[in-house]
Amino acid sequence: MTDEPLPEEHYTHGHHESVLRSHIWRTALNSAAYLLPHLRPGMSILDVGAGPGTITVDLAELVAPGRVVGVDASAEVVEQARRHAAERGVTNVEFVVADAYALPYADGEFDVVHAHQVLQHLARPVDALREWRRVVGSDGFVGVRECDYGGVVTYPTTPGLASWAGLYQQVHRSNGGEPDAGRRLKAWARSAGFAAVDSTASVWCFATDDERAWWGGMWRDRVLASAFAGDALGKGFASRADLEAISYAWAHWAEDPDGWMVFPHGEIIARA
Repeated sequence: MTDEPLPEEHYTHGHHESVLRSHIWRTALNSAAYLLPHLRPGMSILDVGAGPGTITVDLAELVAPGRVVGVDASAEVVEQARRHAAERGVTNVEFVVADAYALPYADGEFDVVHAHQVLQHLARPVDALREWRRVVGSDGFVGVRECDYGGVVTYPTTPGLASWAGLYQQVHRSNGGEPDAGRRLKAWARSAGFAAVDSTASVWCFATDDERAWWGGMWRDRVLASAFAGDALGKGFASRADLEAISYAWAHWAEDPDGWMVFPHGEIIARA
């Protein structure tokens, strides 16, 4: 019996404006609150999959004068993060293009490795966690937060949003990722050899008129124009009419005063 080959790893969302619209909304407070009580000034942090750097720069301010490094696979997004740090006037942070599986840093070089919404996109999450564990010092830890698409709760439930949920699972898995990563974090960390894993959970909730307009508007555009749309069409998972129906469902939900949505996230603080 042989192992089945892993799907080719490919970032599901891409870097369309509709995607970056959601990424630049993320802050340490709304996306890494579980991590903050463990930080102190002077700590060194490696932020893997830093994206446009909004969380990374927040972390740099919190641990200043400690060294903070944000790494991402996209050179274009790394440049955007550098501009964001410069605009904020934060000087104890740098951004580097790097591979999450093969970091260009020494064993034990950082006090903390942080990652937000990264492992769900990797075909080998346990291998990545082993690499992150390598660069953390003996007294340090790895902090990870991942959403769990299978646990998303939406009201009102409509055929269009139900279609989106099923299509998202198809597209994400076809790209080698795991859309229900949040529930697997603890198991992945234990498999990676961490001796102590503290697990928690938190949610994003979109309920107010402004929140629904922002989140629903973002997905209204994303299902038609992002890499997600290209994969859904190119791999034969959906037609253009299917995507337009899903886009309409998001727009309708955003305008519904009864609309409510929760995205659950798993979180871990893992120590070697």
